[in-house]
Amino acid sequence: MSVRLDHGEESLTEVHEINVTPFIDVMLVLLIIFMVAAPLATVDIQVNLPASTAEPQQRPDKPVYMTVKPDLTLAIGNVFVPRDRVQSALGSATAGNKDTVIFLRADKTVPYGELIEVMNILSKAGYLKIALVGLEKVSAP
Repeated sequence: MSVRLDHGEESLTEVHEINVTPFIDVMLVLLIIFMVAAPLATVDIQVNLPASTAEPQQRPDKPVYMTVKPDLTLAIGNVFVPRDRVQSALGSATAGNKDTVIFLRADKTVPYGELIEVMNILSKAGYLKIALVGLEKVSAP
């Protein structure tokens, strides 16, 4: 609410107008923030991902390994399995327990898209707990 100060009258009258100057100031500041932040939000940089130095987790008694070979063939344990029979082979390897962690190993020459396809096959089969297996990198002290 704003009040007009008039030196000629004793009573103060209310002015029914909105002061838009603070609103415009806030909008200009937000515009500047978005203009600065927008180029930072895009990802155009190619990145070489580092090796993991995370602490190794304790292995289960009978881990179930699924391997993607360089020629894109799949193996569960030491048995090669066609892609259309992965669900039944995993069912027998895990005794039907869908909460079993599947340890997914892939050759480093396997394209990323193919690895995602194998993960999609696992998720369609109902196995949502997937652990990616890699080499341990010892960090220098």
